[in-house]
Amino acid sequence: MEDTMETSVIPKNSGSRLEGMADVPGICELSLTRAVIQYTESGKAQGSAQDIGLGLVVDGRFAGASEVLDLGSGKLKILDLSSELVILDWIHQPTLEHINKLIARKGEDLGTYSFRLAIELLGRAGYGPLTRSILFRIGFRDISQDLDLHEGTVVRIAINSSGAFVRAHLDYSSGSLIFTVPGPERCREKEKELVAAFPQNEIVCMEQRYIPGAIQYEVLFSVPPGLESLRSKCSVIRGGLMQLLRVFEPERYEVLSQHLAIFGSRDTLSRISLDEPAPEAIDLSYDLEGGTHARSADTVH
Repeated sequence: MEDTMETSVIPKNSGSRLEGMADVPGICELSLTRAVIQYTESGKAQGSAQDIGLGLVVDGRFAGASEVLDLGSGKLKILDLSSELVILDWIHQPTLEHINKLIARKGEDLGTYSFRLAIELLGRAGYGPLTRSILFRIGFRDISQDLDLHEGTVVRIAINSSGAFVRAHLDYSSGSLIFTVPGPERCREKEKELVAAFPQNEIVCMEQRYIPGAIQYEVLFSVPPGLESLRSKCSVIRGGLMQLLRVFEPERYEVLSQHLAIFGSRDTLSRISLDEPAPEAIDLSYDLEGGTHARSADTVH
């Protein structure tokens, strides 16, 4: 089963949320209001910079046109939730009433409160296939804001003086880092630098199968068994991107290094409290001989 559900976004001024929708097939008899859901907007694989794909249904009387608050950005969306749905939790009615008051005020308090609520809800939901993509999204959001603050969710690296950029984004479902390099052919020099930036990872070239006029490289990561492992993978991604900046944009690298040395790197995932055991990998050949040798699941040999 897919880790994420895809939804369609309906413009809020489209008149779709009419009382007559109660007669339309696909309308949920049980109101989704107060549900905490995982979602991915159709056609927006990475989404906006602030969205985290964790939504609170503030008005779910009509599943085909539900009003949803993204708990990362604090922005309201009208989503079609009448198809496959992933519900992670429910909030209490007083919490919803407070959020509706913040929505009515249209102030900055909504974004602050909603993200604080997201951190609490993720801690309660725990780490697993249903929350992993959301956590990856939060981790990469920190990286992109530290290295390339803009409205998108890609990190851009200039590779020549003509303004050509390599774009790096994260596949939130698989955790793979994808580089899109402009040009009709593979560049061995850039490939060498990519391998040097991620020496412990397998890297595959997807050539022009997906984006005409560009080559894509996918840096593969194993599925993290827990939150701490996911955080360590985000650290590897951050370090690799900084290495590429050092090679291709040395001046920008120096400015970023000084800034991060003073203010530190964002680490939102450290705010999520999970009571998770440290995963262990058992060496069966040793264990069957009567030993009890175990090692961390993240150890590289």
